[in-house]
Amino acid sequence: MRLKPRLSPVHLRRSLGLFAAYALVACAGVAQAASFTMFRDPGCGCCLAWAQHVEGDEAHEVERVDHPDMGAIKTKHGVPDDLWSCHTLLADGYVIEGHVPRADIERLLRERPEGVTGLAVAGMPLGSPGMEAGDRRQPYQVIAFGPAGRSVWASYPAK
Repeated sequence: MRLKPRLSPVHLRRSLGLFAAYALVACAGVAQAASFTMFRDPGCGCCLAWAQHVEGDEAHEVERVDHPDMGAIKTKHGVPDDLWSCHTLLADGYVIEGHVPRADIERLLRERPEGVTGLAVAGMPLGSPGMEAGDRRQPYQVIAFGPAGRSVWASYPAK
């Protein structure tokens, strides 16, 4: 009978450390690999500025799709009429409507709450991402919506 050699405690720690490092890198790659597709009216410029905000320091890549009937896109993906804005992003199974900050999208993708279809910022509030106006900002809320109803995901006060 042949016995397998045992790993010393030092070798075991190194092996476990390497495994943990590989697992962390793999998880980070999955988070960045989320598919982001933004539908926009071809004449809207703030949508492009917002997409640049979402892309940030290459955190995400946003595919831009010009679409002549944005109402059809919003209806198809279940965006409530009173939450409509100028562009709609599909992000890894979620719907992001309007000028939602990147941090709120990343939180949604990280937490994945049940009963939430997406996030929305209704209208085009001054000072929201893509609608920057110096240091001025109108107050606005990011609303989570879906089968579970609606709730305030984040609030941004006037500035």
